Amino acid sequence: MIPASWQRHPAFTWGRWLPDQVVIGLARCGPVGTVRKGPGTAGSVLGIAIYAIFFFHFSLIGQILGILFASYLAVVICGEAELRLRKRDPGEVVLDEVVAIPLCFLGLRPLMEDAGMVWVWILVGFVLFRLFDIFKPLGIHRLQSLPFGWGVVADDLAAALATWVLLLAMLIWIGA
Repeated sequence: MIPASWQRHPAFTWGRWLPDQVVIGLARCGPVGTVRKGPGTAGSVLGIAIYAIFFFHFSLIGQILGILFASYLAVVICGEAELRLRKRDPGEVVLDEVVAIPLCFLGLRPLMEDAGMVWVWILVGFVLFRLFDIFKPLGIHRLQSLPFGWGVVADDLAAALATWVLLLAMLIWIGA
């Protein structure tokens, strides 16, 4: 249950004016969050598609700005969804996975291309992200206790950052 004492930060108050259908629809990414088995995995697959279509070809600055903007939107939308669904980090909310996936590959395109088999690296990143997101090691689980939408999004961004570090280390190790 969501504590009644949670207050929206002034930078997030615009979300309260959105209709329930819009907030919940965006938080679930349409029908993706309603998948019965593994909605987080389904959201991550959507995140991979969005990364491949948009972020893959962005410059590093474009990727950073896109990730920051998408993360801000996700915090507001996921926070509103928590309040309206009256659930703490509900599994059906998958927008957090979608916006975290591009961080897994931030600036790695040249290294992945040099190493060859870019789609294999994207698949490796996907698997690593899901493992970090599911098991939440390295203190990632503590981030879920943050208020409003921060707790929903921060743990996924931390899982993505851990994935990025591991992918970067792997790509450097193989000499890409």
